[in-house]
Amino acid sequence: MLTTKTGSSLLLLLTAIIWGFAFVAQRKGMEFTGPFTFNAARFLLGGMVLIPLIFKQNTEFFTKFHKHQSIKGGLFAGVLLFCGASLQQIGIIYTTAGNAGFITGFYVVLVPIFGFFFFHKTTINVWIGAILALIGMYFLSVSYNFEISKGDLLVLMGAFVWAFHVLVIGKYAPIANVIIIAVIQFFVCGLLSLIVAVFTEPIEMNGIINAGIPILYGGILSVGLAFTLQVVVQKYAHPSVTAIILSTEAIFAALGGWLILGESLTSRGIFGCILMLAGMLAAQINFNFKRQKV
Repeated sequence: MLTTKTGSSLLLLLTAIIWGFAFVAQRKGMEFTGPFTFNAARFLLGGMVLIPLIFKQNTEFFTKFHKHQSIKGGLFAGVLLFCGASLQQIGIIYTTAGNAGFITGFYVVLVPIFGFFFFHKTTINVWIGAILALIGMYFLSVSYNFEISKGDLLVLMGAFVWAFHVLVIGKYAPIANVIIIAVIQFFVCGLLSLIVAVFTEPIEMNGIINAGIPILYGGILSVGLAFTLQVVVQKYAHPSVTAIILSTEAIFAALGGWLILGESLTSRGIFGCILMLAGMLAAQINFNFKRQKV
């Protein structure tokens, strides 16, 4: 299933659904814990969930080269994961789950742009989709007075980090052990979050217990399952296509925010969401523009 375009796309869509509703869990978790404490708990939990899978790896395939690349990729991805998750988690305190989801999806624009400088082939349909998504994000996040909220700005900064994270995973996933990469990046992110939490916010056991359901969802499903699906599927999927499909998490974030948190969008915001969705769909259409011979 992974080796087919349709199979990879379906697994990436499942990842997007899990991540979309994770924005709701992140919002609820902030009612009881600080952002770094929440991230430390969910990423360390996600790493522990995957530990049993390490012992099921094919040791013959897992050569010295793969060990080196797996550790290297996991460390790079873990640092980026920490930066992106921190910006997102702090930003979501000051904005809605729907806004956070759609703004995070802005990395769909950044991946092909950054990837172009790394000599990744990017087709015209991806650029068309990226432009539509960019315009949509403007209508969603920027007010008539050309102002953007603190939360939206932080989440936007995080989108730049997520773009680099997709590219790093795309670089190391085909040449390394993806389970090892996933486990290392989760523990790196979780430990860095815990260190920052110790020095910046109170860590109370009652708060962690009260945030148990959001932490379990974030740790087991959003981190343990979804991030692992991402690194596994990226062995077969192009980074730009991956970013396009994963950006649909924004739609599910808005849906979850409406169903569970009672959030709503303005008409301007809805128009922006429609444009972003149009961009995501356009990026999946293969326009065949060929110069004719004279």
